[in-house]
Amino acid sequence: MRIVFMGTPEFSVPVLRALAAAGHDIACVYCQPPRPAGRGKKDRPSPVQAAASELGLPVRHPISLKDAGAQAEFAALNADVAVVVAYGLILPQAVLDAPAKGCLNIHASLLPRWRGAAPIHRAIMAGDAETGICIMQMEAGLDTGPVLLRQATPIGAEETTSDLHDRLSGMGADLIVQALARLETLRPDPQPDTGVTYAAKIDKAETRIDWTQPAEQVARLIRGMSPFPGAWCALGDERLKLLRAQAVAGQGAPGTILRDLVVACGEGAVDITQVQRQGKRPMAAAEFLRGLQAPPARLD
Repeated sequence: MRIVFMGTPEFSVPVLRALAAAGHDIACVYCQPPRPAGRGKKDRPSPVQAAASELGLPVRHPISLKDAGAQAEFAALNADVAVVVAYGLILPQAVLDAPAKGCLNIHASLLPRWRGAAPIHRAIMAGDAETGICIMQMEAGLDTGPVLLRQATPIGAEETTSDLHDRLSGMGADLIVQALARLETLRPDPQPDTGVTYAAKIDKAETRIDWTQPAEQVARLIRGMSPFPGAWCALGDERLKLLRAQAVAGQGAPGTILRDLVVACGEGAVDITQVQRQGKRPMAAAEFLRGLQAPPARLD
């Protein structure tokens, strides 16, 4: 098929590569414009733009698709279908209507649960037993379109957002190739009105750990925020990012370190296995503790 691909972050890259490998004619790649990054704050292309350049594909990164000129340029591509995954811009109706077979979105949840911006984070933070990938026909509403294909996967007991992100990205790449091969025979399945939840964008105010909460909730917060934006606590005057943890048995005043890096919570305790100090790389808890002059008594 003749495809317009629309995506921006690393999550989208395996999908682009899979479409190219499957032999589709990728007429153009749309992504967010380069952003300042690194110490020099020089403009850095998005992961999708970098991959598209490597594949020799034309790239566009308009700031908006609302003006008539951008919409006319999109329509002139004469695409059979647009494949959209974590693009970052709202598609106006004129863009949704332009491809002959519409726009397909790869969404990282089992819709209608976790519509919106942060479905992977929210699924882990909520303690969901499973999540998955949906291939959805796009419409004007936020992730409200009918589902063409879905695939579920369990969420591991110690999985972080980073771990799950990578698994779901690969699943999405495989599933969209299947969907395009079967597009003429797939029947759109409307989403039910029940079970709708929204995965709101992560707010920085959510990232501070509250040790008075139950251990399971604290552990899920740590895993769900890892690696970005990162759940954190205070170690003296330093902000310490916690990256991996699991709930364990233990009892003590919330925030007290019971042994190694096992921290008491409102109920139970969490065993923190990976941390990141400010300006440092992620490290195992044992390595972190060896680097301290004295073992800390608590985390705040």
